Amino acid sequence: MIIAVDGPTASGKGTISKALAAHFGLPFMDTGMLYRAVGRQVALNGGDADNAADALAACDFSDSLLDNPVLRDEATGGLASRVSIHPQVRAALNKRQVDFANQPSGAVLDGRDIGTVIAPHADAKLFVTATAEVRAQRRFDEMISRGLDVDYENILADIRARDKRDSERADAPLKPADDAMLLDTSDMDAKEAVQAAIALVEACVDSTL
Repeated sequence: MIIAVDGPTASGKGTISKALAAHFGLPFMDTGMLYRAVGRQVALNGGDADNAADALAACDFSDSLLDNPVLRDEATGGLASRVSIHPQVRAALNKRQVDFANQPSGAVLDGRDIGTVIAPHADAKLFVTATAEVRAQRRFDEMISRGLDVDYENILADIRARDKRDSERADAPLKPADDAMLLDTSDMDAKEAVQAAIALVEACVDSTL
């Protein structure tokens, strides 16, 4: 079984995807980490994330970079959104994602274009969302808990900018697949969101039996 989970940043899709993978006993890939690694590698190379050639060169990152906690930083997330608009970068990373999705055991993948591009044949597709204000508050609370000095309004502005870039890019824009199940987590805590997601996937799978 392949489960595709898409949605904007801080919507809760990562938590939901990991829980779905555990519940159904499937391997999990956070595809956003690939783009974060490229964004981070651009910075390490002294390049420009908005330059397609610099971004493409950064796709040759070491796998060890994927374990670096700096990839979770807001700055790296912004770089990831910027490098992801380049078709050359998406093409370079797509094969790794497609191969993971199509392994015999099945898989859960979360990202921006899993249900539309990477695994349009997925058995279940979720599009997880929440208002920009709620997502900004979640990210603010998370970063404060890590002892970081952050400003809510700056985080909100960054999230809105990322949403605009991700949804308006010409190649594989962020949007729900036509057959995706929408899950708005604005008024849900993590446990409620996970329970709702599991119920949606189980209902989807049951309907195909």
